[in-house]
Amino acid sequence: MMGGHHAASGAAAWVAVTSTTPIAFGWYPVSEVGVMTGALVCAGAALLPDSDHHSGTIAHSLPPVSEGVTKFVASISGGHRGATHSLLGVAVFTAIAWVAGMVTLRTETFGDVLVGPGIMAVLLIAFAMRALRLTRKGTVWPWLSSLSLAALVAVFAPEEWYWMPFCVGLGCLMHLLGDLLTTRGIPLLWPLRVRSPRWVRRYPVLPFDDVWRAGGNLAVPLLGDAGSWREWVVMTPVSIYAVVGVGWAALDQMGFETAPVWDSLVQWSIVTWGQLLGG
Repeated sequence: MMGGHHAASGAAAWVAVTSTTPIAFGWYPVSEVGVMTGALVCAGAALLPDSDHHSGTIAHSLPPVSEGVTKFVASISGGHRGATHSLLGVAVFTAIAWVAGMVTLRTETFGDVLVGPGIMAVLLIAFAMRALRLTRKGTVWPWLSSLSLAALVAVFAPEEWYWMPFCVGLGCLMHLLGDLLTTRGIPLLWPLRVRSPRWVRRYPVLPFDDVWRAGGNLAVPLLGDAGSWREWVVMTPVSIYAVVGVGWAALDQMGFETAPVWDSLVQWSIVTWGQLLGG
């Protein structure tokens, strides 16, 4: 799956799980500020498994730090679509976020400032903004934007970072899901990587060959190759949903009454569908 679509899936998943608006599930409710900032952070977390790709999108998101990080991760994870694209990789990334949450700095003015989550947020926000093409390669804007947003939340609303481990885990899982739905698949159970039997490879007409790849990757290739038209068909409404969810949270935070708007939309939809079905 393409980097921008990974980021969009992470943001959409965050909105669906954390927002309490009528268009979301609200299973892990957070504040409106948490929905907005978390969507961007989760979009970046949805790119974390690609930190094993030293020439990928996120490698150029926060130079020179991101370039060094991706080279290091690639060297210890076995290259692209290796350990970071597994359930164990998700657990490791989540554990790092949990440990980072313990790194705090006590100040007289602002009390306890969560430095660890703030640093993680800088990286993840930069990843997301680069993948969503909100910043360009080789500029100071990625540093300024990601540092500013992370610092504002860390100083003025440090309680918002309690969701960081969950956010990272959710984003990474969305990345695995996205790549699982493409033809190359992922080593989901790494380091356990069992090659498909010879008879599976000998008779490629069987569906097993698409699901159980020769190198041991697992795939459910409903989206085809990365960047295919099928991927665009699925991810375009997902991206729109993420934008609507973040916008809804922003309106709620500013004090706008969004409930009447939702009621009007529901009534309009019922009337429209009734006319179509009846006419």
